[in-house]
Amino acid sequence: MRQKVMNKTSLIYWASGIVSICGIVFEVLFGALGSYILGDGVKQYTLTISLFLTGMGIGASVSERVTKNLILAFIYIEFLVALIGGFSSFTMFGITAYTPEGTDAFYLYFVTLIVGTLTGVELPILIRKANEIGETLNRSTARVLFSDYAGGLIGGLLFAFLLRPQFGIVKSAFLVGLINLAVALVVLWLFRSEIKRVAMHGLVGSVIGILLLLGVFFGEETAFSFEQKLYQDPIIHMEQSQYQKVILTRDDDDVRLYLNGGLQFSSIDQHRYHDALIHPVMSQAKQHDHVLILGGGDGLAANEILKYEDVRDITLVDLDPAVTDLAKTEPKLLDLNNRSLHNDKVTIKNEDAFNYLKGSDQIYDVIIVDLPDPNDESLNKLYTEEFYSLVRNHMHPEGAMIVQATSPVFATQSYWTIDETIRATGLETENFHLDVPSFGNWGFVMASRNPIDANELEVTVPTQYLKSSMIPGMTEFGKDEDEDITNADGDKIELRPNTLVDPHLIEIYQSEWKHY
Repeated sequence: MRQKVMNKTSLIYWASGIVSICGIVFEVLFGALGSYILGDGVKQYTLTISLFLTGMGIGASVSERVTKNLILAFIYIEFLVALIGGFSSFTMFGITAYTPEGTDAFYLYFVTLIVGTLTGVELPILIRKANEIGETLNRSTARVLFSDYAGGLIGGLLFAFLLRPQFGIVKSAFLVGLINLAVALVVLWLFRSEIKRVAMHGLVGSVIGILLLLGVFFGEETAFSFEQKLYQDPIIHMEQSQYQKVILTRDDDDVRLYLNGGLQFSSIDQHRYHDALIHPVMSQAKQHDHVLILGGGDGLAANEILKYEDVRDITLVDLDPAVTDLAKTEPKLLDLNNRSLHNDKVTIKNEDAFNYLKGSDQIYDVIIVDLPDPNDESLNKLYTEEFYSLVRNHMHPEGAMIVQATSPVFATQSYWTIDETIRATGLETENFHLDVPSFGNWGFVMASRNPIDANELEVTVPTQYLKSSMIPGMTEFGKDEDEDITNADGDKIELRPNTLVDPHLIEIYQSEWKHY
C-alpha cells in the first residue's frame, strides 16, 4: 500500500515538472508568435509574459473552488491546454489572414491569458492531491514547486534550441499540446480506480489526440496557405531559421525577400537601392582594397562592389546563415547577385555585427552598413553611438562608410536621429535619398573623417540606374523631410544621439511607422 502511495506521489511530481515545461514553452511561443506577426518583439514578449503570469494568478485563485475529484479536474485542464495551446499558432495565422487588423492581437492576448489561467490551476491541484494521498503540505508544496521551476528552465531551453529552429512555431505548438495530452492520459490510467467512466474520458482524450496529430502532419501546410495570404506574390521558399522567418516570393520577374514579414528587396527595383548604397561611398573613399559589408546577406551589395577591379577583398558579416546560404543556392537569387557570394574575394562571417567589430582589428577602406531598420532592442544596438564608434574605429583615415537609414519621408525624425548619432562620433556626414518604388522614398547617411562634397562624387562603373550627375540632387530634401523637424506646437525638435543607455530611436521609429 505504501509503495502504491509513493508511486502516485512520484507521478504527481513528474506530472508537475512536465506540464511546467509545456507551460513555459507556450509562454515563450506566444511571445515569438506576437513578435513575428505583430512586430515589436520587446513589447510582445512583455505583454504575453505579463498576461500569462496574470492568468496563472487567476488560475491559482480559481483552483480553490475545485473541490471534487482533483485528478479528473487536472485531466480536463490538460485536455484544454493541449487543445487550445496546440492550435494556438495555427489559429493565429488563420485569423491574421482572414480577419480585420487588430483581431489577431486580441486573439493572441486572449489565448495567452486563458492558457496562463489553466496553467495556474494545475499546480495547486497537484499540491492538494499529493497532500490528500498522504504527503505533508510542506513536502508536497516544496516538491511540486521544485518540479515547476526546474521544468521552466528546461522548457525555455527546449523552445530556444530545439522546437523553434527544428519544427517552427506551428508544429511546435501541436507537439507540446500532445505532451500535455499524454500526461493527462497517463494520469487517467494510473488513477483509474478513483475515476468513474474512464472509457468516456479516454475517448475524449483520443479525439483531442487525433486532432493534434492531424495538426502535426498537416497543420503547417495549411498555415502556409494562410501565410500566403499575407504576401501579394506566391511563396517559393519559406524557412524558420534560428533568428527569423525567411520568405522568398516570386511573381513573373519580381522576386522579393522578406525577413520576419519585412520586405528586404524587390528584384524589380533593387538596383536603385544598391546603386545609391554602394557607388557614392565608393567614390568618396580614396582606395577600395578592403571592404566590409555589415548585413547584405542576399549578396546584392557585394555584387555591386565586385564591379570595382581594385577591390582586393570583401568581408560580409550577416548574422543568419540561412540568408547567406539561400543567396548561395537559390537560382533566382544567384541570377540577381551574379553568384557574388561564391567569389574568391568574398569572405562570409555569420556573426553579430556588433560583436564582430568588437573582436576584429581589421581596418577597412569602405564600410557598408546595410542592416534592417531599428524596430526592436536587438537591432537598436546597431544604430547607437557606441556601434558607430566601433565602425569609425575600423575605418581607414581616408575611407568612408554609408548606412541605410530608413525613409526620411515616412520616418523623418528616425532618419535624422541616425544622422545625429553618426555625427556624435566626430565624423562628417552627407545625406542622400531617392525613390525606390517597393519601399518609397529611402534614405542613406554617408560618413567620413574628411568633408564630403556630393558634386565631386562620380559613378565609374556600369550601373542600371545611378549616374554621376544625379548624385548632388540626391542630397536635396523637401521641407517636410529635412532635419528641421517640428512638433505639433510648431516648436523645433532637438535631436539627440541614440545610445545603448538611452535607446529612444526605437520608440521614435515605431511611432512614425505605425501609420504605414
